[in-house]
This record gives sequence, structure tokens and C-alpha cells, in this order.
Amino acid sequence: MTSATIRTGYVTRIEHFSAAHRLNSIHLSPTENQVLFGKFEVTIKGQINPQSGMVINITDLKKTLQIAVMEPCDHRNLDVDVPFFHSQPSTTENLAVFLWENIKQHLPLSKTYELHEIKLYETDKNVVTYRGE
Repeated sequence: MTSATIRTGYVTRIEHFSAAHRLNSIHLSPTENQVLFGKFEVTIKGQINPQSGMVINITDLKKTLQIAVMEPCDHRNLDVDVPFFHSQPSTTENLAVFLWENIKQHLPLSKTYELHEIKLYETDKNVVTYRGE
């Protein structure tokens, strides 16, 4: 490997939060309408810095997730406590969009990395992936 070779890496941080939401679907039972979220993954794509050996400082990513995800969502009722969901349903897909926008807003600016992907685990068998598209 030469010193001019630029490598791309993907850094994924896995976190958990607890948030309630209500789907308000006539096709679901009251229990099914009231759902709790859990695990999520955030992936950053970028150049591996030749000096630090990192794509992003994990401390910076943790701080971003604390501000952008945990503070607005953890131990909250999304429908009541998060204004984004006052005008649209708090589906997992919409939560992924909300988190994407919030993370992008709080992620330190960089020319070498970017937010690549969010995964939200609704259940053990249902996962929503969002890439800002």
C-alpha cells in the first residue's frame, strides 16, 4: 500500500432507546397500536485518515447520537413529545427519516465522511433501513 492510497471505511454504532408511539390503525389491536422501539444502528462512511487510522472519532459520533437521538427520543412518547410526529404517523419509516435529519444536523461537518445508513429494529424480525434517499 502506498501513502497515496485512500481507503474507505464504514463505522457503525449500535445504541438502544426506549420510546413509545401509537400507530392508530383500525386494523391493529390496542396492544399492537402501542409499540416500543429499541435498537438502532448508525453507519458513517468515509476515508480512513492515514494519521489517526479512523473514519470518525467515535467520541464525536457518541455525542452526536446523544443529542440527535437520545435526548429527543429516549423515554419519550413520540406522538406527544416530538413535534415532528404531531403532523405525521410515528411509523418506523418516519422515525428513520426524523433520526436521519437530526443526526445530519448535529454530525460534525467533514469533507472525509458522511452519514451512510440508519437501521431501526422494530422487532426481532422487522428492520427499517434508511439512506437519506
